[in-house]
Amino acid sequence: MPPRRASRQQQQKQQKQEPPKAPGLIRDPEVTYKLMEYVLDNPNGKRTLSRLLRVSTALVEPGLGLLWKELDNLVPLISLFPNHLFKRAKRPGLGLAEAPAPEHWEKVLQYGERVRRLTYDESSKSVSPSIFPIIEDHRPRTYILPNLTTLVWRVETPAGLDHLPLFLNPELQNLSLDITPRIPQVGDVLADISRRTKLTSFSLTSLAPLPDDLPRLLAPQTELDKLALMAPGALTTGLGRWVASLERLRALQLDLTGRPSKAIDDFFRHVGASGSGVDSPNSTRSRDSGVFSGEDIDFSEIKKSMKKSKQRHVEERAPISGAFVPLRILQLTGEVATIVSFLRRIASPLTQLELVIEDPFDKADWRNLCVLLSQSFGDSLQSLKISASGASRFNDLVRSTSRAEVVSRRLSLESLTALPQLMRLDIDLPESVIIQNSDIAQVAEACPNLEILRSTLAVVVDGDATNPQMFLHRAVSSRTLLKLHLGHSWVREPLTAVLALSHLAPHADTLRWFHEKNRPGFIETHALGWQRVAEMLPHLQDVRLTERWIAGRAEVPEPRHMVDKGVDAKPLMRDRVIQAAPKTVTTATQATPRTTEKAISAWPRARSTAVDATPAVINREVNAVPSAIEEEVMALPTMVSQAIDAVVETVSESVDAVPDFGETMYIDDGEEEISSPPKQTHYIPQIYVPAMVGSAISLAWKTMLFGPNFVTARMQDVWAMTPFHVAKTHTNVAHLNEVVEDSEMSIVLEKVSPLDSDGGVGTDIVPVCI
Repeated sequence: MPPRRASRQQQQKQQKQEPPKAPGLIRDPEVTYKLMEYVLDNPNGKRTLSRLLRVSTALVEPGLGLLWKELDNLVPLISLFPNHLFKRAKRPGLGLAEAPAPEHWEKVLQYGERVRRLTYDESSKSVSPSIFPIIEDHRPRTYILPNLTTLVWRVETPAGLDHLPLFLNPELQNLSLDITPRIPQVGDVLADISRRTKLTSFSLTSLAPLPDDLPRLLAPQTELDKLALMAPGALTTGLGRWVASLERLRALQLDLTGRPSKAIDDFFRHVGASGSGVDSPNSTRSRDSGVFSGEDIDFSEIKKSMKKSKQRHVEERAPISGAFVPLRILQLTGEVATIVSFLRRIASPLTQLELVIEDPFDKADWRNLCVLLSQSFGDSLQSLKISASGASRFNDLVRSTSRAEVVSRRLSLESLTALPQLMRLDIDLPESVIIQNSDIAQVAEACPNLEILRSTLAVVVDGDATNPQMFLHRAVSSRTLLKLHLGHSWVREPLTAVLALSHLAPHADTLRWFHEKNRPGFIETHALGWQRVAEMLPHLQDVRLTERWIAGRAEVPEPRHMVDKGVDAKPLMRDRVIQAAPKTVTTATQATPRTTEKAISAWPRARSTAVDATPAVINREVNAVPSAIEEEVMALPTMVSQAIDAVVETVSESVDAVPDFGETMYIDDGEEEISSPPKQTHYIPQIYVPAMVGSAISLAWKTMLFGPNFVTARMQDVWAMTPFHVAKTHTNVAHLNEVVEDSEMSIVLEKVSPLDSDGGVGTDIVPVCI
């Protein structure tokens, strides 16, 4: 067998053994889940999804979670019992013929864990009431739907309400209770709900009045995030106080139909900082100690103020601060005046507001509503939906099926001044349908961030009048016009009307008009004409859209016809391989040297010897300051002025002006003081000698006698008299600086200061012998 064929067979065997790989779309769990959600949301989504799960086993697990996540009734869950237990196998809702055994509950419990939402409607008669006692008596565990989080329960009889506790598990978070008749035990059921669950969303709809102690029954439900009370008696004082005490309430829905303004006042009587029951001394959150609560109070002024407040107009009431602080979504049903009175007391920054009003309404109330929305909620409101109540739509239906005239009223939007955050505006009213261009311009100015606008328009269409120039402009073609109600509009040439509508509304999918089934006073000619228009319109719309698609494409020129011609000019090539790998030999030689380690201790022997080499020093002080005596001599010559002859007689005499230094000072070792030489008195003759001559002679004599040292001393005297040396001259004293010690003799050198005893500069150096 050739090697290529063998390798192919091996690859085919491996491919057969390996399981097929799943597509990339299924490999990602998030993408797969989103795809299944999209399939489930379409019409007949559950049937399509169940067929899709039969195709691939990889989709079973996430698909079953989506299929069983929400149940519209109990029939799919009951049908999991064996067929022999039912009264009729093809109709499981009729009931069970016998009680199920414990092994029959396996599938019910298995798929019951996947259920997250359950809806039960007693009026549909899809499930027999006899099934609930059997389930309650023979269930193998307390909760057959342990992961149920949302429960919608609609009942018409007291027995249907008694079956509700069967599905109240601790995981339940959202409960919607719709009670049609007046049921006396509703209080007991509400108390049981508060005792067994901790809800985040609660909705109660009833045609009968609510129990008076409803706030007490629902007091344990403090974690409510959404609350809906659609029943008479939902505006009591106690209920208003309890609703205001919910600290996490973000969505509130109330029914104000037929309620007077006094009911609104009672609802807000104890709400907020003023007069609230929360601020009373008996409250746990009160700051009042109650010390002065027993004092007598004059209620006359209070009664007067209450009377004035009752007479005050509704428009003057201010919002109540501190009430409904976390509230963001509000839904109200009732007359426009009542809704305005309720909204004036709300100070929360609402983001979504849904109003169900009575149409027609008073123009002044509508204007007050628009002004209130702009002033109080303009900075926060993002979505506004206004629709008509059921009574208004019923009146419009009666009017449309009779011979009464069509009633259309103006819907003014000029009072909407500032809604900068509004992104969606939805107005659906049966009578108030006339909107002018000024209203649209005002909405565009007041709502700059508006993304979605839905409103009914009163437009009269004449199917006969057509303008050929209209087909030349695509600006008149609407992409958003999907539904069109023509009413009593005229049409004589259906083909012309179809051409016009296909251009004006190429995407319209719904076309209505008055005919024999919905309007007794219809015109048969126009009804038949619009019938033909409705039959031809889809085909012309397809043609119109196809033409526009072709016209919108860019024109691509036709490619030229090319012919490829090849010439075999490939040279002959030969591949020749020469194996030139050299032969190599690897030789290894072990050349590890042998080493020997040897340690030698080479520390030298040392000896430390200390020698006291401190020299013997003797300090000796000698007082070598000479004793000096100062004596003042009158050296001024006596000058006598006489008239003498012109012949001057001169007499010259020599005077010895050098003192006698023959005496020498001797200091013995034992003497501590220096003996001063004896005083001698010299006789100075009174001979006039010029001072200059005497000084010169004295200087010359001393220089000759003492030598150069004398001149140096004189220079030091001159330097001492300068200002730079004055401070220095006062600090000089005699010191003994050097002491030289010998074994037999010590020589002391001394320095003698030139200062005399009076602080002056001495002129003589006294020799000292030691």
